[in-house]
Amino acid sequence: MRWQLKEFSVSDQLNTISPLDGRYGNSVKDLSVYFSEMALMRYRLKVEIEYLIALGNEKGIKELPLFSKDEQTHLRNIYEIFDVADAEEIKEIEVTTNHDVKAVEYYIQGKVKKSLHPWVHFALTSEDVNNLSYSLMWNDGLKKIYLPALQSLNTDLKKLARKYKNTSMLALTHGQPATPTTFGKELAVFCGRLDRQIDPIKSIRLLGKFGGATGTWSAHTVAYPEVDWLHFAKQFIKSIGLEPNLITTQIEPHDSLAESYHQIVRVDTILIDLCRDMWSYISRGILSQKKVKGEVGSSTMPHKINPIQFENAEGNLGIATSLLNHLATKLPVSRMQRDISDSTVLRNQGVVLGHAFLAVQNIQKGLSRITINKKKTEYELNQHWEVLSEALQTLLRKRGKTDAYEQLKSITRGQKIDANILKKFISSLSISKSDKDILLSLNPVNYTGIADKLVETL
Repeated sequence: MRWQLKEFSVSDQLNTISPLDGRYGNSVKDLSVYFSEMALMRYRLKVEIEYLIALGNEKGIKELPLFSKDEQTHLRNIYEIFDVADAEEIKEIEVTTNHDVKAVEYYIQGKVKKSLHPWVHFALTSEDVNNLSYSLMWNDGLKKIYLPALQSLNTDLKKLARKYKNTSMLALTHGQPATPTTFGKELAVFCGRLDRQIDPIKSIRLLGKFGGATGTWSAHTVAYPEVDWLHFAKQFIKSIGLEPNLITTQIEPHDSLAESYHQIVRVDTILIDLCRDMWSYISRGILSQKKVKGEVGSSTMPHKINPIQFENAEGNLGIATSLLNHLATKLPVSRMQRDISDSTVLRNQGVVLGHAFLAVQNIQKGLSRITINKKKTEYELNQHWEVLSEALQTLLRKRGKTDAYEQLKSITRGQKIDANILKKFISSLSISKSDKDILLSLNPVNYTGIADKLVETL
């Protein structure tokens, strides 16, 4: 793709309505190649040109001869070498047509010899071009920009998980002290969840239709009844990277797009969970953030280093999720053979992916700034020896103590227990010396089970 990405100037950022095009323009500019108005034109041109070439390859259409390699190159250059001046020309045509797809058709006619004019957009409805274009846009933006960023984030998380696989910390369930874990193992939980979502994102195959005004190939078959249009459509749709959906109304029902949107919703939900946990760890003081020279945390409180990357990400993930859910539930619903309410909605694919992509970048920035405050983690653990009551009552159960749970409950429930109290209790138990040695060797820092081994399974 020959496309010059534009750096967003300060003046650009100051005069836009959307923060994606303004404040965050440089962060999401890579997506403009796939989701801008100019990008939509290019995708439409690609569909129209590739269809024209495919018609020339169809032996049953004798009136349109096979295009030579040079002719095919010339035709493909119409969308491959496409710049702002070309896009502006299409917009000028649209002023007259008041129809964006027809403007593309007329633009192509202006680029080819007159004998080809009848074959541009031959027997098609606009939706034949649009559904393929929007699916190609989403597929390319998703797999070429968003997915690599998500995989990079997951790689960073896995590195941190391995780095901190032995770093003990107090767990909180219901906000209360619970069995200790390690920071690395807690990050590994998110890695595993993301792994499970990344695979289906990579393998999604979006559907496309190409059957005319109401999905019956009526105009096609009137013009060329001897051509196997179903076979033609299958081959053509596959050739541009989509899967054929042959039984449709005027519109492709967007079910496969909805599936893909929901995959991103699941990722967004996982990342919101991650952001909130990271925010909480920073708030507790077990995570510290690196200072950045010149950066200000508060306009009035000089001491602050706020977890703004995780907060910004959480906000953008919420926007993306809300819009994705709307797209996923709106687009598959169309009155009878079609209404056009999907048109304005589909134009927001880049917006939703932009917010999700921006969030991924912010989480990566946030992760790059964190360090473990080991003094704080050890202090928390040593304040809560009562978390070892789980291990004590479990070993006592093994030895047949029927009231083991109740014994530990009576001295620990709702109370903070220090090392001396717990060791005194262990010493008083009627159990073997070897069992006592096991229990006396425990402390909240080393009571982390196989947390380190779990990280290594990633």
